[in-house]
Amino acid sequence: MTNRPILFSGPMVRALLDGRKTQTRRDLTKTFARYPQLEGYETNGTLKPIDGRSVPCVEFVHSNLGLWHPEENPSGRSGWYVPLKAAVGDRLWVKESWWIATMYSYGTTPGGCEISPPPLAHRKRDPVHYDADGNPPNVGNRTYGPEGLRGGSFAAPDPYAVWLKKPSIHMPRWASRLTLIVTEVRVERLQDISEADAIAEGIERHHSGWMPYSTAFYEADGVTPANYHVDPRESYRSLWNKINGFGAWEANPWIAAYTFTVIKQNIDQIEKVAA
Repeated sequence: MTNRPILFSGPMVRALLDGRKTQTRRDLTKTFARYPQLEGYETNGTLKPIDGRSVPCVEFVHSNLGLWHPEENPSGRSGWYVPLKAAVGDRLWVKESWWIATMYSYGTTPGGCEISPPPLAHRKRDPVHYDADGNPPNVGNRTYGPEGLRGGSFAAPDPYAVWLKKPSIHMPRWASRLTLIVTEVRVERLQDISEADAIAEGIERHHSGWMPYSTAFYEADGVTPANYHVDPRESYRSLWNKINGFGAWEANPWIAAYTFTVIKQNIDQIEKVAA
């Protein structure tokens, strides 16, 4: 078992919290960039440990040059082992966009102005708010006054000065609130996704159809959302293209599909409870 971070957007985090998302697909194209061009290569999808690595690898073999069984391939093995992000049993702690209420006691300039904390110099005792839950509460304090707002910032509870927004990549492990236990790993083409898999990706039910959860195509004044789809796979297709760019679905890349159980708890708190 290995612990690894994984990034999710705000809408995906809300789907995890709601219990709608139990799968995620990650494009292997960038992983392939470290290997020879795999055009014409195929895989039998078998995951195996290679060279003592802590993640499973998948063997890709050129359909015209070799087979997966060495005894049937006198010319030698012609495949490449591509490492994946995680294996069954691994724990993934979710990194998401977040806010932290930073104390102004980091210091002041000679003129009395507040000094921002150094990057990543966050303390575990500082309050945290998650961007997927909306904007942080704006309150008055002795620095910002009863209205709270000053210069477009959100005031935090006294004696804290201001909420600072941080990207998901900068979330430390101690601030994470979600842990995913990997239960299945598959390597397949993107378009191999089934209707059940598309629903497990977290797309939202909309009356008799589906829509991507990363967009705000909800009904307003009786208007039907533009991205409503009867087929959940079509809904996921529009979501994939929205995230990865026009034509990304049509490219049909190799992907790693991870199925997981969602634990609504910090990964290190799980360890403490288990102990």
